[in-house]
Amino acid sequence: MNNDYTIRLETKNDYREVETLTREAFWNVYKPGADEHYFVHMMRNHPDFIPELAFVLEIGGRIVGSIMYTKAWLENARGERKEILSFGPLCVAPEYQRQKLGKVLIEHSFAAARKMGYDVNINFGNPGNYVSRGFVSCKKKNVSFIAEGNFPTALLVCELIPGALDGGKWMYIPSTAADCCEDTAAVEAFDAAFPPKEKAWAPSQEEFYIYSHSSVVR
Repeated sequence: MNNDYTIRLETKNDYREVETLTREAFWNVYKPGADEHYFVHMMRNHPDFIPELAFVLEIGGRIVGSIMYTKAWLENARGERKEILSFGPLCVAPEYQRQKLGKVLIEHSFAAARKMGYDVNINFGNPGNYVSRGFVSCKKKNVSFIAEGNFPTALLVCELIPGALDGGKWMYIPSTAADCCEDTAAVEAFDAAFPPKEKAWAPSQEEFYIYSHSSVVR
C-alpha cells in the first residue's frame, strides 16, 4: 500500500475533481456508464448529507480517493427511530485500486463518525467488498429492508460500537438522496459535460444484479 497519502475533508474547490474521480471509478461497474458522479453532485445539497464525513485521500497533491455519507435510520416495532449512517460512494481511482486505500478511508471516517456519536453504518453493496471491513449480513443483526422478514444479500451492517444493535429488531430506512438518479435525463445531461466515454457491459454488472436481487432466507 502507498503510505504517502493525506486524508482531509472535502472543500468546494474539490467538487469537480471528486465528481470526475467518481465517474472514473464507477464507469461500467454496476451498469453501462455510471450515475454515481451525478449522485455526488446532488447529494451535497440534500438535507441528509453529512459534510463532516466527506473525506478525500490525496497522493502527490491529486485526489485519488473519496468517501461520502448520508444519514439513514432504523425503526423498531414501536415506531421508534435510531439515526445511523450510510456511506457511498466510496471510490478510489482505478490505478490505485487494490492498494487498501478504500480500507483506509473507511477506517478514518468511522473514527470520525464515532466521535460524532454514531454507532451503526449500513450499506447496500457487494459483500465481497465489505465483509473484511467488519460488515455482516443484515439478517445477523435483525435488520430488514422495507418489508418484515426481507433480508437482502446486499444489505450489510457494521456496528461502529460492538453490540449497538444487540437484542433489537429493526427496519432499515435509507436516505432519499439517491432518488435523484432516477431522473435519467438529468443524469445524461450532467454526464455530457464530461469527456465522452463508451458505455459497455461488464461481468461486475451481472454480479451486482445477483447480489441486489437476492435475499438471505435462513
